[in-house]
Amino acid sequence: MPLFLTFGPTLRMFHARLCGGARSLRHAALAAAALLLVACSHPGEPWQLTNVSGHLPDLDFALTADNGQPVTGASFRGRTTLVYFGYTHCPDVCPETMARLMQVIAKLGPDAQKVRILFISVDPARDTPQALHAYVGAFDAQHARGLTGSDGQIESLARRYRVAYQMEKRDPDGSYEVTHSSAVYVFDAQGHARLLATDHDTPDAIAHDLRRVIDDTA
Repeated sequence: MPLFLTFGPTLRMFHARLCGGARSLRHAALAAAALLLVACSHPGEPWQLTNVSGHLPDLDFALTADNGQPVTGASFRGRTTLVYFGYTHCPDVCPETMARLMQVIAKLGPDAQKVRILFISVDPARDTPQALHAYVGAFDAQHARGLTGSDGQIESLARRYRVAYQMEKRDPDGSYEVTHSSAVYVFDAQGHARLLATDHDTPDAIAHDLRRVIDDTA
């Protein structure tokens, strides 16, 4: 399984919270976030989320969707896309994040039709398309899609977006948790990386900036 990947100094804040244990990088993350905000500042109305325009590559992948069919980043062109890396056995952060994104969808009103949430598994050994379909469907079958792939595909994609994850020690019964970063990546309708949301960002803040992204690319 992958280990924690190496990050540039302005990208360390992507790990503000780690799922699967009581680990926290909160103080270091906040300091790094301030640096990133300065580095990404632009004139005009400030973003409430972290602006990562020009700092991450476009949405590009080849995975398997929760219906068992191949899917690529191009499949979601024309929609604002929220990408989250998690896993279905996650005990806390993943369901909390998905529940928060459901609040965001509710706040968007008709604009929600222009948004898709991609839940990309960092535990492909257990997260079959069927398991992902049931998981995301329990939150929002209309707007959320579960994606999985081979270990190599997930590792490559995680490296592309500076996502850290690591399988923890197995319990005697064979169960295990996967420690992973918890940021939500926002891509516009053209597939360009635009914003980053962390667990510090409220549903109101996320919905506010999503409307701006949707309007910018309408």
